[in-house]
Amino acid sequence: MIKNKIIVIGGGYAGLKAIQQLAKNPDNEIILLDKNPYHYMQTEVYDLIANEEDFAQITLDLFTYCIGFKNNNVTFYKQEVNDIDFNKKKVITTIDRLNYDYLIIGVGARTKFVANVEGLREYAYGIKALHRAMYFKQKFEMSLFQKVEESGTTCRPLSIVIAGAGLSGVEIAAQMASFAQEFYKHNNFLCRKLNIVLVNAAEKILRGMDTKLVDRSIKRLLDLGVVIKNEQKVVALTEDSVTLSNGEKIFMDFMIFAGGIEPNGLIFNLKLRKNMKEFLETKPSLQTPEYETVFAIGDCTTLYDKDNNILAPTADIAEQMGVLCAKNIGLHQEGEDLDIHTIKSRGILIALGRKYATAKIFGIYINGYLAYLMKKMIERAYSKQLDIHSCIGCKKIFDK
Repeated sequence: MIKNKIIVIGGGYAGLKAIQQLAKNPDNEIILLDKNPYHYMQTEVYDLIANEEDFAQITLDLFTYCIGFKNNNVTFYKQEVNDIDFNKKKVITTIDRLNYDYLIIGVGARTKFVANVEGLREYAYGIKALHRAMYFKQKFEMSLFQKVEESGTTCRPLSIVIAGAGLSGVEIAAQMASFAQEFYKHNNFLCRKLNIVLVNAAEKILRGMDTKLVDRSIKRLLDLGVVIKNEQKVVALTEDSVTLSNGEKIFMDFMIFAGGIEPNGLIFNLKLRKNMKEFLETKPSLQTPEYETVFAIGDCTTLYDKDNNILAPTADIAEQMGVLCAKNIGLHQEGEDLDIHTIKSRGILIALGRKYATAKIFGIYINGYLAYLMKKMIERAYSKQLDIHSCIGCKKIFDK
């Protein structure tokens, strides 16, 4: 029997959710391609940096995950995609040329290091990629250790600048500030000061988000001692200083840049329609405008609501895109009309330091420890769902 060959490029939130749905049909033969052998749970990176979780807890092995489906119809290839021949329906990797009947592009996004900011790429850290997050975590820990060693001599505060006050920037600022409070509380060192400055180009942090959540987040950050500099941009960096658009110079130990994202590199090479920021455009069915058997999902594309407002690129939105994409491939296989998306945010949870969060879930506001527990429950439920397939995959391997 001829099977439907489906290639998924990118093992992120959207790609894995699409695979989960597609794998239910035994007539689908699915290949997942990713240059990394793991799925990176970016929503939990703030816990990694602040030592609440380790590397193993925020990653998932894609080999065992793909082996774990009961229909044995999912295969993972650790290969980087160089190009796609859409006319011949071939994906060209560093190793293979793979045929497809349906293609899902879900390569995600990366930190956009703006070219006109002097020193940004040389001296700033991004956290969209796991290796960057790990490197920053080590840098943070070593800097804390160095300040401890300075106790009793000269004690200059550890200073961190975070550029960008979207969800990532705010969560990381809050978690690092609360981690430092706990660290110094349990270790009575003389050198106990951590300065965190959050640089925000807009009038308020978390631009575009619910006003109550924004106000609660501001209060929490200020309570943690985070300095917020609104309506300012980073214009230059050196190894130990940041210059802002108002001319102010801030001396720092290191800077995290969370000021924007762009699609991952493959997207720039593809002859597909893109918007002004180079993200892929799609039809409401998530198909690309040029090819009815090619879909784009996740952070490499931009999704709009019914009022033409951009939907924030969250894991929640990405997963909903994965479900709709899989459904529409099934409808296309049957020759039926495809569904158009009605995707909207089902809620927002903002982690604001150890055991504290603020949230709006289905219109209900939750604050403090309860919101933190809810966020953790959602993260654990997601991780456990993935682990089930991975554990089955391991068992299959070792039972052979």
